Amino acid sequence: MRKINVGAFVSLDGVMQAPGGPLEDPIGGFKFGGWVAPLFDEKGGAAVGEMFAKPFDLLLGRKTYDIFAAHWPYVEKDDPIGPLFDRINKYVATRNPAFRATWQNSHVLGADAIAAVRALKNEDGPDLLTQGSTEFLKALFENDLVDEINVFTFPVILGKGKRLFGDTAFPRALTLVDSRTSDTGVVISKYARAGEVTTGSFEFDTPTDAELKRRRNLT
Repeated sequence: MRKINVGAFVSLDGVMQAPGGPLEDPIGGFKFGGWVAPLFDEKGGAAVGEMFAKPFDLLLGRKTYDIFAAHWPYVEKDDPIGPLFDRINKYVATRNPAFRATWQNSHVLGADAIAAVRALKNEDGPDLLTQGSTEFLKALFENDLVDEINVFTFPVILGKGKRLFGDTAFPRALTLVDSRTSDTGVVISKYARAGEVTTGSFEFDTPTDAELKRRRNLT
């Protein structure tokens, strides 16, 4: 069985839109495209390299697929990511039935992308790694399909934009597997599934009169 692993560059307030450049995704008037570049350093690059070190296939939303297909096949051949992305399978979620994926080794998931992802998870093969793909990620979280989250949290607040998590994220406890900080202050964290959310309480065993009044006021 294959795992679905998320790879995401996010701001401190959770925005992940257009990390790579000003024209990458200006939808919604987003004006900070390229916010990752000034803070990306050698340690950040090494962490990305570790994420790509094990065999994987890419699992992408259509907009991110288009960004990648217009860039990675054309990079200099001494950049190892381009040939790697060319070689592996790329699975694309799209609502457009007329969409045709022209990048080599690309496969459209079809009308029911979630059912197709579930089928892929049940197959033998390398893990599935998402990059970007905010809209598609919402569906993966909502359907409880994500196994591991690799978050690169950059020390910047962007205010608005497409976010990693929305209201549809499936409640889930996580375990911090690894964490480190780059020289530019990027916190690089890996989380794995840890079952259901558990809760506790710091309240008194016997609530005070003031607490009882507060609870009544809530209703």
